[in-house]
Amino acid sequence: MTNPIQSSSSNSRDSGLNPAVPNPALNDVGLSETASPVAGSRIDQSAERVKQATSEAVARTKQAVNATADKVEVGVHRATDKAAGAAHRANEKAADFADRGRELCDDTMDKADAWMAQAREYVRTKPMQSVAIALGAGWLLGRILRR
Repeated sequence: MTNPIQSSSSNSRDSGLNPAVPNPALNDVGLSETASPVAGSRIDQSAERVKQATSEAVARTKQAVNATADKVEVGVHRATDKAAGAAHRANEKAADFADRGRELCDDTMDKADAWMAQAREYVRTKPMQSVAIALGAGWLLGRILRR
């Protein structure tokens, strides 16, 4: 003879211990009717806990993403400010170099004008020597360029 406890524990679907699976044999007793509301309540509670845990995880993730986005934004602003500052300094230096270049060009032009004035004055005061120097320079250039 088999023990009813052993036979009922060997087949869990028939025992009525698993409230999620109704046992038609126990419907006469009314156990499945009382187990269903309890099981449904447990399922609802578990589902609510899962919802809360999921909501909390999503909220924490949102906070982490927002904090990271804020840090990235601050870093981008700093980098942009540094780049803008470097661009302003480079622009100022370029303007300084342009001013220096204009000054050097003006100085060179002034010196060239002064040398031309001196050369004209020399040619006016000493025309024969100027012609002899011009002939000598021409002859020398011709010899150099022939080679």
